[in-house]
Amino acid sequence: MRRAVAVRISALLAAGALTAAAGVALSTTTASAATGGVTGYATQNGGTTGGAGGQTVRATTGTAIHQALCSRASSSTPITIQVEGTINHGNTTKVSGSSCNTAADRIELKQISNVTIVGVGNGAVFDQLGIHIREAANIVIQNVTVRNVKKSGSPTSNGGDAIGMESDVRNVWVDHVTLEASGGESEGYDGLFDMKDNTQYVTLSYSVLRNSGRGGLIGSSESDRSNGYVTFHHNLYENIDSRAPLLRGGIAHMYNNHYKRLNESGINSRAGARAKVDNNYFEDSKDVLGTFYTSEAGYWQVGGNVFDNVTWSSRSGDHNPAGPNPTSNTSVSIPYDFALDGANCVPGVVAQTAGAGKGLKVSDGSCTPQSPDPTDPGPTDPGEPTDPGPTDPPAGANLSLGAGADGSSKASGTSYGNVIDGNTSTYWSPSGSTGSVSVKWGSATTVSKAGIRLASGSGTIGAYRLLNHDTGAVLASGSGAGTVSFSPASLKKITLEITNASGTPRIAEFETYAN
Repeated sequence: MRRAVAVRISALLAAGALTAAAGVALSTTTASAATGGVTGYATQNGGTTGGAGGQTVRATTGTAIHQALCSRASSSTPITIQVEGTINHGNTTKVSGSSCNTAADRIELKQISNVTIVGVGNGAVFDQLGIHIREAANIVIQNVTVRNVKKSGSPTSNGGDAIGMESDVRNVWVDHVTLEASGGESEGYDGLFDMKDNTQYVTLSYSVLRNSGRGGLIGSSESDRSNGYVTFHHNLYENIDSRAPLLRGGIAHMYNNHYKRLNESGINSRAGARAKVDNNYFEDSKDVLGTFYTSEAGYWQVGGNVFDNVTWSSRSGDHNPAGPNPTSNTSVSIPYDFALDGANCVPGVVAQTAGAGKGLKVSDGSCTPQSPDPTDPGPTDPGEPTDPGPTDPPAGANLSLGAGADGSSKASGTSYGNVIDGNTSTYWSPSGSTGSVSVKWGSATTVSKAGIRLASGSGTIGAYRLLNHDTGAVLASGSGAGTVSFSPASLKKITLEITNASGTPRIAEFETYAN
């Protein structure tokens, strides 16, 4: 058998450095990111939509990215930032504002929500500059390359992580990205994709992680077990020493990934973690699954995997590989739908779809790559639920009657309470074309439908979102008025956020229903 090589070779960097502009965000466009649709655990907890329905801007520098975040009306106003060119320390500075909290040495997505960053045109390369997601929710990162981020040496960024998440992060979808280093910790690099301190509902799909000592982790220590619900699918892990990933506590689902040259260990499930490992292809690697470097065991459910030229060490002390014949020692229930490609075709499918610059191609579940449908709505095409008309009322009692109301942005002479009074001749309007109004209860109430009724003379709602105000999760999004259904949610407060409108909307009633 061939001996796994040590990961101490230089990564092949993207050919042809792109010219970095020093300007700020360019003018607004109506373009949007084409996607194959969010998948995995990022579909749960209300789903992940990023900046869908909001403004779209173009950025060619890190400063312009920060400026776009800081120019929003609020830290939750949806925005899609299209990035082209090379983003580095030389063109990334801190920008201040009430809707942002940025830093000069990284792309900082901190204390914000509802943001999409997508590479366009000739591509987006974050060179020696990491992306940091902290105290944030509903984030999409797509079609970008992040390379050679260091925690020691010069320059340093983001603790050495290409993409790092920590501190109460929810609902992140990272898709069609390339994350790469040029060595391990001794060369100054850390993890390519790290999650810490209560990070949940994350999907990494159709991406490449290569040439690093550490692929990534879920949980920073054996006691950091508040992370989990992470899906990894159709990714290539190549020339990685370990942590592909390291999972401490929580649940992760790995399916249809191609693992090639895992030099020391691969999926490291420990500290009570549970990993569901389906139809992956492991090649030219060592100890690709097990509990390593700890006495605190983790668990796995395996099925349909291919082990091609994989070597297994003997069990000893804190080194407990699952092989040479891996069998399940737990069961994991997956709450979302997914289609498995056969493991034998995974290398071919992943080669055609994974990484930045692949045209966002996806698999259809039958080993056939395809171009995605342009389903992600832009500012002028909100898509999602459409207006079924006010003549389609839900059954059951309107829970808004007798509840409370508040909001942000209120036109003179209108009242938040007018949306819960059962009178369609009274209404609330934002002070302009955007704003939010909420219905609230003293105790948790289950809601699965909402009705938006407009008063006479109202402007048109171009785009809106329904939010679980307790968690910030997006329950639904759409345009116009009418009735919208979503997965039942137990909450104390639900918010209607209008993100785009023609004229000034007049919301006569914001109805809520259990059924």
